[in-house]
Amino acid sequence: MNIGIVGLGLMGGSLGLALKKMTTEYHIIGYDHNSTHQKEARLLNLVDEISQNFESIKKCDVIILAIPVDAIIKTLQTLTDISPNTTVIDFGSSKAKIDESIPPSIRHNVVTAHPMTGTEKFGPTAAIEGLYENKTMVVCNPEKSGELQNDIALKLFEDIHANVLFMDAKEHDRHAAFISHMPHAVSYAIANSVMEQEDSSNIVALAGGGFRSMSRIAQSSPNMWEDIFRQNKENLLESIESFNKEMHYCEQLIQEERWDELHQWMLKANTLHDIL
Repeated sequence: MNIGIVGLGLMGGSLGLALKKMTTEYHIIGYDHNSTHQKEARLLNLVDEISQNFESIKKCDVIILAIPVDAIIKTLQTLTDISPNTTVIDFGSSKAKIDESIPPSIRHNVVTAHPMTGTEKFGPTAAIEGLYENKTMVVCNPEKSGELQNDIALKLFEDIHANVLFMDAKEHDRHAAFISHMPHAVSYAIANSVMEQEDSSNIVALAGGGFRSMSRIAQSSPNMWEDIFRQNKENLLESIESFNKEMHYCEQLIQEERWDELHQWMLKANTLHDIL
């Protein structure tokens, strides 16, 4: 089975590694508009070969779109001439806009998925083995995809040892806003609030593990996250509003020296770790 991976960064590269490690029944063909990424992906053995021609990718049995969400939408518009038996899987971090943008003639070809994994690094050199193992793979609206396409996608996800969870695309986007998109916005804000200080270099010199953990994802690609924020704007704004309310409440408790209530507020937050 020929699998074309479009986008050879962290997600696409790690998928290539996983499939090459788990089974020998797949031939992995990589495609990336960045020539440096092409060379790195081949040197790192993330794929079996690199294609310079997107038309050859369209002839693959499976096409994986591991590119920014706006690029996924644009690419889907170019796939209207693929075989009825082709399986297209997108790995976008927001789903509703992607789902709505799929041309009707190929809707059965497409399985919309979101692997709930990743790091703040990007590019082929960020690819790591085991990125998908025991991680949640959200599959949205499988009833809109063909039976063959669902079967092939689920087999691939099983081969990389991901745990599949089915969800409506709009439901996914609301949940993702709170557990993924808003935390990225907060991390960017933390980083910028420190950089705005006159003595930011001294602050950074004192930074311990807690600060580094909270600001780590502020290293994430602005190109990718700008697209995600744009596509999931309404849900993101709702999650930011919820966060701002909690921050305002914390500020109020400190200003009014309501230490017992502050302590209880912190205890409530502790329970999230138990849930996780």
